[in-house]
Amino acid sequence: MKGRIEINRDLCKGCEICIHFCPKKLITLSETLNAAGYLPSEFSGSPECTGCASCAVVCPEVAIEVYRA
Repeated sequence: MKGRIEINRDLCKGCEICIHFCPKKLITLSETLNAAGYLPSEFSGSPECTGCASCAVVCPEVAIEVYRA
């Protein structure tokens, strides 16, 4: 695994911008609501993540942390 991300469910408003910008398409919408009533994005946990940080850069809520191995 080269990278991984963590999405703060409580900050995410489910705008889907990170989903569209992930080059590997490893982010999807959750099927469960967060505390604010939104369907937040969630990371698949795939080892294909490169840690490119595209998702974090475009996130308007700063809800994504990127970790590189």
